[in-house]
Amino acid sequence: MKRRVLFFVSSGLLLASFYMVLVFVPTERDMGIVQRIFYYHVPLAWIAFLAFFVVFFASTGYLIKRKPLWDHIACASAEIGLVFISLMLLTGMIWAKAAWGVWWIWEPRLTTSLVLWFIYVAYFIVRAYVVEEERKARFGAVVGIIGFLNVPLVFLSVTLWRTQHPPLTIFTEGLAGSMMATLLVCLFAFNFFYFYLLAEGTLMKADERAVKQLKEESIRRNP
Repeated sequence: MKRRVLFFVSSGLLLASFYMVLVFVPTERDMGIVQRIFYYHVPLAWIAFLAFFVVFFASTGYLIKRKPLWDHIACASAEIGLVFISLMLLTGMIWAKAAWGVWWIWEPRLTTSLVLWFIYVAYFIVRAYVVEEERKARFGAVVGIIGFLNVPLVFLSVTLWRTQHPPLTIFTEGLAGSMMATLLVCLFAFNFFYFYLLAEGTLMKADERAVKQLKEESIRRNP
C-alpha cells in the first residue's frame, strides 16, 4: 500500500515538474532555454547524495547487526545513486557546453563528482566478484562507507578550491518566484521517486536472495 502511494505521488509530481519546466517557468535571460536543465540537474545531484548517504547508513547498520535487510537497502540505494550521479554528470556536461564552450573541464566539482562515480562503480565490481553472500555484503558495506566520505568533498568543492562551477546560491538567490516554485516541485518529485525506487529495489533484493537460497537448497538435496 505504501509503495503504491509513493508511486502515484511521485508520478503526479514528476508530471507536474515536466509541465513546469517545459511550459510554466519563463526562459532565463542570459542562458536561454539551456538553463531549464538546471531544474533537473540540482535534484539529480541531491538524490545522488541522499542515496549514497543511505548506502553509508545501511552499510553501517549491516556491519553492526549483520542482518540481510540492511545490505538489501544499501545495494538498492547504491544502484539508484549510481544512475542519478550518471545523469547528474550528463546534465552537467550539457550545461558546461553551453556555459563554457566545452563538454568537460578538470575543475574540482566535476573531478570530485567523477571520482565519486568511479567509487560506486567499484562498489558493484566488488560485489560482482565475491560469490559468498555474507562476504559480498561485508565488502560492499566497507566500500559504501568509504565512498560516502567523498560526498562532502564534492559538495564543498566550490568553496574549498577556486572553481569555475558556480555555487548553488548564485542561482537560488536570484530566482523569481515561478523559478523557485519549479525547482521545489522538481526536488519534491525526485525525493518521492527515490523512496519509491528504494522500496521496490529493497524488496527485489530480498526476493533475489530468497530465490538464490532456494536454488542452493535444491542443489544440496538433489546433487
